[in-house]
Parts: sequence; structure tokens; C-alpha cells
Amino acid sequence: MVQHLWVTYNDIHNLIRKSTPEIARSFNPDLLIAIGGGGFFPARVMRTLLREETTNKTLQIQAIGLSLYEPVTGTTVEKLGEEVIRTQWLGPETQKLLVGRRNLIVDEVDDTRKTLHYAVSELQKDVEKELLSYPEDQRAALREATKFGVFVVHNKKKPKLAEIDSSIPYFSGAEVDDVWLEYPWEATNIEEHDARAGRPAN
Repeated sequence: MVQHLWVTYNDIHNLIRKSTPEIARSFNPDLLIAIGGGGFFPARVMRTLLREETTNKTLQIQAIGLSLYEPVTGTTVEKLGEEVIRTQWLGPETQKLLVGRRNLIVDEVDDTRKTLHYAVSELQKDVEKELLSYPEDQRAALREATKFGVFVVHNKKKPKLAEIDSSIPYFSGAEVDDVWLEYPWEATNIEEHDARAGRPAN
């Protein structure tokens, strides 16, 4: 049977707070890219904490929408869990922000790694397209200055179905077993949710 683990807003906030000093020291992002919907809350908390840890007081959050497990109009049941569906993406003007910056992709959980792999690879493709608008003699330096990193609140200890290049800095708040994580933003009764938090149950 699948085990469930309930986590609270406070749990998540504290995991992000624990991770932020290392992220600030070793990556110091210029831009946060939240994968909706699970990445929204972690990115917002991280923005506040990073603004305290660094000199970057204008740190922005941009959002992309990717779905692997949630039903999306036009997809079949068979595609759930198999194919990453893009539901929202950066516009042309926002894509310009990626070039020459340190971009941290934020999500709540690394399960199969399919979604994160898709996000990194597609954003890297956007950078390559954007570089074509720069003079050729500037492209190599801009490409070198453009960095991507990944932060997840929870990394599941399980075999992954996709990989992220080892050159991409990867941060996680906590390693967890392969349980079903119950996040507070998915709860309809937050008091009941919090009461169950921290107790794995079937």
C-alpha cells in the first residue's frame, strides 16, 4: 500500500530556510523560475529569504506551467505520468531575462525527475534561440554566463526516469522515501491536514 506523508506550511518554510544560505553562497540566483503549481509557494518563500541573504533586493519570480500527473484538457488518461505537458511558458520578453543570468528552477518535489529534466532542457533551448539575436562575438561569453540551477523541497529516494546534467547545481530541502507527499496547498481542510502532519499513514 502507498504510504502518505503530510507536510505543513511551516515544515516547508523551515526546509527552505535551511537550504537558502548554501544556495545564496554557491549559486546566488538572479532569477527564480517557479514550476506551477507546487513551485509557487516555495519560490515565494525563497525569494524573501534570499533577499535577506544576498544583496539582490530586486530578485524576481517567473512562472512556467508543466503537468505530468494532473489531468490537462486535450490529454488522455494514458499520458498521465508519461508525458510532460507544457501549460504555461515564458514569453519572448521574459526569455531575454534568462541570458547572462543565474536562473534557479524551483519545484516542490523531485519524483521521477521527468518534469525537472524537461524544464532545464527547454529553458536551455530558449537561451540558445535568444543568443541568436546577439552579435556572434558575444554569444560564447553570454552562454558561459547563463547558468541554471534546481531547488526542490523534497527529493524522493527512488530511481529516476530522467537525468539532469551534472553541471547543473542541484539543491533539495530534504530526502524522503518514496511516499505520497500531501502538501498543504492541496488540502481542503487545513486544520485536519496539519493534525496528520508528520505521521506516515496508509
